[in-house]
Amino acid sequence: MATRWGICSAGKISHDFSVALRTLNPGDHEILAVAARDLHHAKEFAKKHNIPRTYGSYDELAKDPDIDVVYIGNIHPHHLTTGKLFMKSNKNVLIEKPLAMNSREVQELIATAEENTVFLMEAVWTRFFPVSREVRRLLAQRELGDVQMVRADLGAPLTHIPRLAERKLGGGALLDLGIYCLQFVLMVFNGEKPKSIQATGHCIDTAVLVLKFSGNRLAICTCSITMMLTCDAVITGTKGTIKVPDHMWCPTTLEVNGKGTLFPLPEPGMPLNFTNSTGLRYEADEVRHCLLQGLKESPGMPWAHSSILAEMMDEARRQLGVTYDQDNIQ
Repeated sequence: MATRWGICSAGKISHDFSVALRTLNPGDHEILAVAARDLHHAKEFAKKHNIPRTYGSYDELAKDPDIDVVYIGNIHPHHLTTGKLFMKSNKNVLIEKPLAMNSREVQELIATAEENTVFLMEAVWTRFFPVSREVRRLLAQRELGDVQMVRADLGAPLTHIPRLAERKLGGGALLDLGIYCLQFVLMVFNGEKPKSIQATGHCIDTAVLVLKFSGNRLAICTCSITMMLTCDAVITGTKGTIKVPDHMWCPTTLEVNGKGTLFPLPEPGMPLNFTNSTGLRYEADEVRHCLLQGLKESPGMPWAHSSILAEMMDEARRQLGVTYDQDNIQ
């Protein structure tokens, strides 16, 4: 039986997610409904993606008894309230990254998932690309020996996009781009929390983070919404290097000790808004596999990792002096 999806928010990322779902076996995934705050937008989205049910509010989608899991693609200041709405209606949820605005909100979402015995996953899609799975396999087999250093950079001139640049919309380099670098480091170090974080940068626009782990292992992450960076990632070990040479947040190429391998994506059925977005198919399949096994969290992106990510970003923002309205709620 197909996993029946509800789509929350009819924006650009929800479009790409819906296109990506169509690249999978139709017997495995079905988009049953879409909800937007404006019914007209929901109907336009449904017509484009051939979705049978439309709702002009998220509450209506939450009450649909036939939905197995909801993809939440609205902007991150609304992730907490929207996620809680669906989980309290006994809906499994896949929530776009960042899971929430800060660690307090992340813990509130996890607690809601536990209280309602539903599945919750932060949609860090990078984790489920074939490249990322291969990196984890190589590290597990100690192909690099002892990992000594990880570096990850991601940046582009994006200040013209309001949701990426405005505080009230949850914008900023760290939450939107830096999270990809930090999750990569966390994946490489197998969920280990860093012993220390040193952050410097310029307001919400650019940040450089140095993380120290046990055994004198280091990681350096750079993110920016004002300048083009290399957008790559490198793992250095005692026996060699692994490099994601470009598009580290949606990778299709891997270099191991200088030898490159391609991991091509399927072609989309219609134009996409973002780079390599058919790769969203991998996180969707992860959700289906978890639901079929009765899991409430993904082994590939567990709640513990989402918690540590939020804690790291909170500490980096504290050092940078970056605050959001959500940080002032007691």
